[in-house]
Amino acid sequence: MGLLCLFSCFHLPAQAQQPARITFSFDFPGSEPDHYLISISADGHSAYDSRIQTNQGSEDDSFHFDFTTSPFTRSRIFDLAKRGHYFEGEVDSKKRGMASTGMKTLKYADAQRSTEATYNYSRIPAVQDLTALLQKLSTTLEFGRRLEYDYRYQKLALDDELKRMEEMSKQNGLEELSAVSPILQKIAADATVINPVRVRAQRLIAEGRKESP
Repeated sequence: MGLLCLFSCFHLPAQAQQPARITFSFDFPGSEPDHYLISISADGHSAYDSRIQTNQGSEDDSFHFDFTTSPFTRSRIFDLAKRGHYFEGEVDSKKRGMASTGMKTLKYADAQRSTEATYNYSRIPAVQDLTALLQKLSTTLEFGRRLEYDYRYQKLALDDELKRMEEMSKQNGLEELSAVSPILQKIAADATVINPVRVRAQRLIAEGRKESP
């Protein structure tokens, strides 16, 4: 009994200290990726998993990436969750005839609550803003995925990929560029990569540093 009490006394506080976490999953057959899940903890520890369905009979192309979300982006995400009432109640608009934009699920969990909402489209402004932010984050991380592949297997493809990335950044279509700074830094520092590509990578690194005030 004494040992059980001693274990509980140490075990329960550790559980209570688990940071709040938000997860966002997206499923849309035919898109690329057709599935992804982003998990962001209040302490910054984050993970991204995605899947691209390949030709029938082939294995799916899966990707996993661990990263740290910047304090600025993390604050925005959790503030939007709060303004969206932590996804309680009816989140989906239920509008008839609405075209499918992919099934989305937002989850929130902390020591006091655990909530979840699945939707195609929501009229709640905070949910709209959070959805857009997380979709942009996925776009950024998918660029990182492709850059890692190109850097390893086909460096000549890096220029086109970074051109597209720069253009999307200018159009405010990316989020949390700092998450992919490791691959950008590898490209920028590699003397075997042509100079215009290294310069593009350097510009994107600088843009990522400006994201967080």
